[in-house]
Parts: sequence; structure tokens; C-alpha cells
Amino acid sequence: MTQRNACPICNSVSLEKFLERKQIPVHQNLVMKEKDLAIQIARGDLDMLVCKNCGFVFNQSFDFSKLAYGEQYDNTQSYSQYFINYLDEIADYLINQQKICNSRIVEVGCGKGYFLKLLVSNKEANNIGYGFDPAYVGPSSELNGRLQFQQRYYGPDCADIRADVVICRHVIEHVPLPVELLKAIRSALESSPNARVFFETPCVEWILRNQVFWDFFYEHCSLFSRNSLATAFEIAGFQVDCVRSIFNNQYLWLEARLPTSQPSQDSAAIGNGAEIHDLVKQYVLSEKESTIVWKETIQSLSAKGKVAVWGAGAKGITFVNLMDPVGEFLDCIVDINPNKQGGYAAGTGHPIVSYQELEARGVTHAILMNPNYRDENIALLREAKIDLELVE
Repeated sequence: MTQRNACPICNSVSLEKFLERKQIPVHQNLVMKEKDLAIQIARGDLDMLVCKNCGFVFNQSFDFSKLAYGEQYDNTQSYSQYFINYLDEIADYLINQQKICNSRIVEVGCGKGYFLKLLVSNKEANNIGYGFDPAYVGPSSELNGRLQFQQRYYGPDCADIRADVVICRHVIEHVPLPVELLKAIRSALESSPNARVFFETPCVEWILRNQVFWDFFYEHCSLFSRNSLATAFEIAGFQVDCVRSIFNNQYLWLEARLPTSQPSQDSAAIGNGAEIHDLVKQYVLSEKESTIVWKETIQSLSAKGKVAVWGAGAKGITFVNLMDPVGEFLDCIVDINPNKQGGYAAGTGHPIVSYQELEARGVTHAILMNPNYRDENIALLREAKIDLELVE
């Protein structure tokens, strides 16, 4: 690993470190079925810097060689009906508003292929799809050959696959050199001059503004503001049409294409690095107080009964590592993904259970990691007749 002393996006050396965490789990979404192995997971350092020029936030100490994406990795969110509805909305937007029909769609980092299948299975849209992901596990072909998957990266050697649309959701934040990823995609589109590009990634403004300190973790080495995301695409040779917030402002959605003679319509509306630097300064002033308040809250609640954390994704795993590293105050982590149930939290070894087990475990309070899922979780508890208080 070589520490980066210049911004990976704009190459500015006007950087400022604002967050440091040593020896944290490098993975938050590995399925760990043995407690000892979960506790002994590989660790790395988090040294988060902000670029005062473009607003990009990155982990200066990130070491990709520590990561092991593969069959054990599971960040599936489609067990949540709320999230399924959200994906349906995005698919509907692309098909009906962006008129993505009769198109050849490439998804970069397709995961298990759920979202791409939404776009291809719509009979009226009549699309075909190609999913690229070196960690893909599943059939190589579905829907009578209209949907194909390849276990490799998408780049210049894929230029023979003509693409009308390229979609990439929640991949770029895992990449330490994002501009290189975008340039590889740009090269793959040399024979597809009219291709449109759609990207989705977490919004660092939302994290900072809402003091969500458990949203800084090792896997996400690259976090974007609206300005830094647009800047990365422009440097890589794209024309940015728009960048906007979605998913209750938690995510950024970018739309781009290969350049034309016309300038980007929304470039003047995009913010700048100074705005993010101001948010970082506010975050630094409040983070210590926020962590103290949460620790006091957890200890107070644990005196009344057992306490769980709801959500065994990256947010929940990070939260328990910061708040209860030796398993003293938090009983378990709840997750509706059956693949994670029966496993253990990376770094701490907290058991991961179904919400249906909470009553038997004597859990009286559950700390909700993402407010977007509050109504869904309340409905699950009500249907199961479990009396439990959700805490935010």
C-alpha cells in the first residue's frame, strides 16, 4: 500500500485529515459463520481525508490487497420490501422516463444481477443485458439468453460488446482510484458513441450533515460529494448531464454520456470543495460528542433489558465495532437476510439473528441503523406480535 498525498480525483494537494480509526475490520459484509473467525478478521486503518479543492473524501491508508470479495461476500438488500420498491422505482424511471427500451444494457459490478434482471425482464421494454462482476455467482445466462453474466471486470477489452446504456450502482465507492475505473468504462464505449451512463453511490454530504459516524468504514474508500463525482466523470472524458440526491438524500445519482459540442447543463449548479470542507469541520466538532451520547444511551438501555442493533450490513457492523467492541452491552444484530442469520459480526462476534428471535432473547430495544427502514421494521414487529422499541 502506498499512501496517497494528492487527491485521486483532481490531483490537488490541498488535503485535510479529519477522521482516524486504527485496526478496524476491512470487511463488513462477509458472511462469518464462526465466531472466532469473525473476531479474527483482517484489519486495516481508516485515515479519511477531504480534498478542499473538489470535495472528494477518501481513505489515505486503504489497501485493496486486504480485501477478499467472493462467494462469502453478501451485501444483498433485496430481502427488504422497502428496498425492492426503491429498485422498482429506479427501474421504472429508466424504462419509462429515460426511455431505455430496445436497448443493450451493461451493468458494471452487477452483484447477483437482481437490478439488471428488472430492466431485462420487462417485456414491453424489450432490453437485453450484460452483467460484469468478478465476484458474480449464478447462471451465466437467463431469460432465454437475453441476460448474460461474465465473471470479469468491464473495461477496454469489452469494446466489442456494443452498449446503449451502462449502469453502475454502488461500486465506485469501493475503488481507490475512481478515475481509472471511469476511464476504463470510457474506453469500453469507443464503439458505442451514443451510450448513456447512470451511476449511483453514497452521498458524503448526507453522512457528514447527519453525523452518521457509522457510515465511515473500510470498504468504502472513496466517498463523493456532488461536485467531486461530476469532476471525476469530466476528467475521465464524460459529459455530465446531472447529479442529484435520491433515496432520501442518502445516495447520489449521476447521468452522463460521451461528450458532444454542448456543455453540461447542470455544471453551474454543482457545489464546490469549500462546501464539503465546511461540513467536515462541523462533523469533527460534533463526532466525539455524538459517540459519547450513543455509548451512554446504549448503557442506559441495557440496564432496562437487552439491546440489539437492527441491520447487519456495513452500518450495523461498523456501529457495534465502535460502540461495543467486546460485546458487553449489545446482545445481537438483527437482519432479515437469511444468509446472514446464524452468523457473527466481523470484528466483534455479535450474533446475527432474525427479528423473530428477539422476544425469546429478551431484547427490549433495537437501535435502527437506517431510518429509511423504520416503517418496514415496525410492520414486521407488529405482524410477529413482538413488543420492542426502535431507537434512532
